[in-house]
Amino acid sequence: MIYLDYSATTFPNSKVLKTFNKACKKYHGNPNSSHYLGVKAKKEISDATLNIANILGIKDYEIIYTSGASEANNLAIKGLCKANKGKHIITTKMEHSSVVAPINRLCSDGYEVSFVNLKSSGLIDVDHLKSIIRDDTVLVSIVGVDSELGIKQNIKAILEVLKEYPNCYFHVDATQMVGKTTLELDGVDLVSFSAHKFFGIKGIGCLLKKKNVKLIPLIDGGASTTKYRSGTPTLELILSLEKALSLAYKDFYVKEKYINKLNNDLKKFLASYSNIKINSTKNSVSQIINFSCDNADKFVQLLNKNKVYLSTKSACSSADSLSKSVSAIYNDEYRAKNSVRISLSYVTSKREIKKFMKIFDECYRRVNKDENIKV
Repeated sequence: MIYLDYSATTFPNSKVLKTFNKACKKYHGNPNSSHYLGVKAKKEISDATLNIANILGIKDYEIIYTSGASEANNLAIKGLCKANKGKHIITTKMEHSSVVAPINRLCSDGYEVSFVNLKSSGLIDVDHLKSIIRDDTVLVSIVGVDSELGIKQNIKAILEVLKEYPNCYFHVDATQMVGKTTLELDGVDLVSFSAHKFFGIKGIGCLLKKKNVKLIPLIDGGASTTKYRSGTPTLELILSLEKALSLAYKDFYVKEKYINKLNNDLKKFLASYSNIKINSTKNSVSQIINFSCDNADKFVQLLNKNKVYLSTKSACSSADSLSKSVSAIYNDEYRAKNSVRISLSYVTSKREIKKFMKIFDECYRRVNKDENIKV
């Protein structure tokens, strides 16, 4: 098996699982209980939260635990807009469905949405952002690294524009940033991410919220670690998140250098095929390589039969949809319909890549030799 779909999800690190299992056995008390076991469990959560805050360079009170990035995105967008004045939202056409859906819901409640243009590099057009922002713009929500092309936005440039609008808040979906990049999020009001993208366990994520940001919770009732998200604190998942995050940034630059090498080798390999167009740009993170080829769906299905697992578009896209990111940048329907995503990790071995290239070549030639091939 060759797994090259790490941007969709990762498997839990063995040390993360060990932390989770140990916490399940050791801390029996409800963190909300006043007895010894509850107090002990609550302290473990407090210590873990402080550790997470130190890793991310934030304050511990800025952390809101959620079930994942989808909930965090919904809480950020709906919670902020409902709690603050203004009926205008700015976003991009590269956003994840968990950003698009809550914005669409707000539009049905009378909010207006504007889409900021993207340059050919994939970066947002800052001048266009300046031209569409209004006095009643309450939220700008822009993905930090998009899941299809892996384009890393210039957060500082966006913040420079928004500092002139104190009543407009900035949300960054950092789901594909955490563990892949260094985080430069100083000044960002709301940041969301999920543990399963960096070898954590599914079911735990965070919304980071600056102290001065007003937010209405989506879930009411029941004490928790914060008033913004009710429910019994999931101690085991919180401790596993802390472990996954600490491991993600351990020897980070060594991992980054290794992935850069894999990325360069794969791009050279893909460039040798005349009918393949690489969609990722110079601003894409090394973990993601997006390309378009003829008969992409059949090709990926044939790779799947050969136990090579990667994606067309993002994991949350419908099978017959276009790649939003490719379409937004290249304005080419065929290219967007036939896009393929390879997503790498520091656990991807050179041996796997070498074997992948061999299988890739065999499958590619087979599919393009006979377009009617059944897979």
